[in-house]
Amino acid sequence: MEFPNYLSGVFFAIKDEQVFGQGMRQALQQVRHGGIFAGDNLVTMSKNLGFLQDEKFMAAVRKHATSDTERGLVWRQAVVAWAAREGLRREGDFVECACYKGTTARIICDYVDFGTLDKRYYLYDLFEHDPAMPHHAMTEHSKELFGKTQARFADLPNVTVTQGAVPDVLHDVAPEKIAFLHIDLNNAAAEIGALDLLFDRMSPGAILLLDDYGWIFYHEQKKAEDPWFAKRGYQVLELPTGQGLVIK
Repeated sequence: MEFPNYLSGVFFAIKDEQVFGQGMRQALQQVRHGGIFAGDNLVTMSKNLGFLQDEKFMAAVRKHATSDTERGLVWRQAVVAWAAREGLRREGDFVECACYKGTTARIICDYVDFGTLDKRYYLYDLFEHDPAMPHHAMTEHSKELFGKTQARFADLPNVTVTQGAVPDVLHDVAPEKIAFLHIDLNNAAAEIGALDLLFDRMSPGAILLLDDYGWIFYHEQKKAEDPWFAKRGYQVLELPTGQGLVIK
């Protein structure tokens, strides 16, 4: 039986990409079996990588992850897809703070046929950047990004895209019950603010994913979130993908 491989050139904070790439290729040539994943600062081998064989999931990735960077995040996207699918069995709606271009959320919508569901998906982002804003700039932040992201979900009337700063905007637009929560704000204060408002609204068994939790670049978020969860009797599971996982 052949096992799939997924080799991506998407790695961050590398001193010399050429030297790193040559060394990685030489090392992976010594692997006896397949099951190699390399990308998104994660290198592993001899794994089943079952998500690569989930055709509905991979079809959504191929359709909506249009850049090398987006495709390199496929394991993270697979974790989100699993958590969202679990959310189908819970009472409440889906929430993502922040959605950026909406790529991951759009993959999820296709994967779980969200347009057919009696649930709503709430997406939030600032969509633009200036030096006064607490988050770092992303390549496609612009005054046009909000409209582009809205258009991406135009065929899904149960998806609401809201422009505004989290947590402030959550006072105006947020569900009362949450079946799945995904937070990717790149800012410790904003994430704690989102948790203060949204965590208690999560249904029992609902899954929370913290996209930045395990990354050194966002260590301030881990430092803030660990005591926040400890006070409530929870411990965040750090995943190899860099995500943090909490089951309510």
